[in-house]
Amino acid sequence: MEKLKRLLTFAKPYSRYWPQYVFFTFFGMILGIFNFALIQPLLDVVFDPSAMTVVNIMPTFSFSVDYVADIFNYYLAGIVQSSGRMGALVFVSIVMVIASFLANLLKYGGQRVMASLRTRVIANLRKALFDKITRLDIGYFHKHQKGNLISVLSNDVNEVQSNVVQSFQIIFREPFLIIGYLGVLFYMSYQLTFISLVALLLSGFFIGKVTRKLRSVANKAQAILGLLLSAIEEGITGARIVKAFNGQKYVRNKFNEVNESQTKLQRNIYYKQELATPISEFLGVTVAMLILLVGGWLIINGSTIFSISSFITYIVFYYQILVPFKNITTAYTGIRRGMASADRIFEVLDAPVAIKKTENPIPVKDFKHSIVFNHVSFTYDEILVLQDINLTISKGKMYALVGHSGAGKTTMADLIPRFYDVASGAILLDGIDIREYHPKELMNLIGIVTQEAILFNDTVYNNIVFGMQNVTDEDVVNAAKIANAHDFIMQMEDGYQTNIGDGGNRLSGGQKQRISIARAVMKNPPILILDEATSALDTESERLVQDALTNLMKNRTSIVIAHRLSTIQHADTIVVLQKGEIIEQGTHAELMAQQGTYKRLCDLQTFS
Repeated sequence: MEKLKRLLTFAKPYSRYWPQYVFFTFFGMILGIFNFALIQPLLDVVFDPSAMTVVNIMPTFSFSVDYVADIFNYYLAGIVQSSGRMGALVFVSIVMVIASFLANLLKYGGQRVMASLRTRVIANLRKALFDKITRLDIGYFHKHQKGNLISVLSNDVNEVQSNVVQSFQIIFREPFLIIGYLGVLFYMSYQLTFISLVALLLSGFFIGKVTRKLRSVANKAQAILGLLLSAIEEGITGARIVKAFNGQKYVRNKFNEVNESQTKLQRNIYYKQELATPISEFLGVTVAMLILLVGGWLIINGSTIFSISSFITYIVFYYQILVPFKNITTAYTGIRRGMASADRIFEVLDAPVAIKKTENPIPVKDFKHSIVFNHVSFTYDEILVLQDINLTISKGKMYALVGHSGAGKTTMADLIPRFYDVASGAILLDGIDIREYHPKELMNLIGIVTQEAILFNDTVYNNIVFGMQNVTDEDVVNAAKIANAHDFIMQMEDGYQTNIGDGGNRLSGGQKQRISIARAVMKNPPILILDEATSALDTESERLVQDALTNLMKNRTSIVIAHRLSTIQHADTIVVLQKGEIIEQGTHAELMAQQGTYKRLCDLQTFS
């Protein structure tokens, strides 16, 4: 129930929905009950006029069911006297048609209100999820599968929409109807109604027993669906490797295994979910027959509790109460299933944000003199990645981080923009711990070009100006020229307005990298991080990209991660990392003279 209330908070402000909905539902219920109540006088007029309740004097007003019945019978008696039974039949029929029209009009009004509420809840839920995902730290995405997160955003939200949010209308409307119909039934015969009420509660208990495990099974099914999406995503993005290594059978078997598991769980869910409806219908009919037996026995034995028309009306009302009861049991099973998805959604929404803004962040607009690693250590999943790092990076200088794979180079660079926070020690920017700055303002000082160019399914222009505002076309062209990208962009069919496809798949590796460099140029950051920006390129593309990087690094503080040591020989300081520790630092000449690790790394490579 708490999670259901929490889902409803996504529909705030409630004042937009509840007053209208209560109005439409309450008066629609009253008219619906009135419409079915007219069955008794209709039967009396047609089959047994002697059983009609005749009221010859205008009744005195009172707020009661009896007053409504008496006022109707007063006018009906008058019509019988003036126009005969046929006139009364026409009158009752017209009243029933009008009451039915108004009841359904009000019902439609309530459905429109609930449609607005449902769509608003889902829209706000998706927005909250995506907002949270964009705020989470990089480490979160290393621990959670991409397919699982996509499944939460798509399938779990759809499950909540179809099984929980759509049940809001049933949850908030059907109790009105049940209370209204029960009130009429108790008014007509509290003895029979008490029997039917006990039977309905027992059937609800049986249905609850059947669907109790539905939530846990649905939770497993949604988790496996996340694995299924991951398998699909891997099969699509890795299509080239799959074909190159004849791995089609392997990926198919992996997919089929997960698909079969998900199918079995889904089938189990459907079995349990579909069982609720036949159980509720069977128990409802059983109780109806019990009422029919008891009521029929009373009439046959001359009881005055019921006339034939009133007993038929009672049966009609009882069957009407079965409809909302059946709807509630169906909604209950759906909610059981949907709440498993709600659990997964709230798990993402409640995930702690590791990178937090300090209470009173210090504004930072510029980088003035240095970045200092002061006894910095970092652990990931309880594994020590960096240990007691001490390094001063001076403004305007180029620093290269080198070392074997896994030495901690990328991690060290990722700590500067606060993709992660240090485990101990501090990183100082201009003498102040970077955790004291506003994260967005800190990020504005830093530009990043990675080994894998991350581009978006959009135009060249929008990829270059990504996240920036108030830029001119001239600024974009200048940035592209600095990145050696302008010429090939102009050769594309629509120039800067050409769509580059999913992940930039319409471009070569070198072209992608130069557009990502142009994006960094547009940002014009004082601090630049280059993470093996040329390692995945061919010789010609590397030369073009390296020229672009040289242009980009002018008058900037640069932290360069490189495996190709030929690209960093001119760095002001080369920092050699090994197993998370700095073991050497100095210029290329100084380190070569030391005959240490750097020298051995250089000897393993051929310099042009």
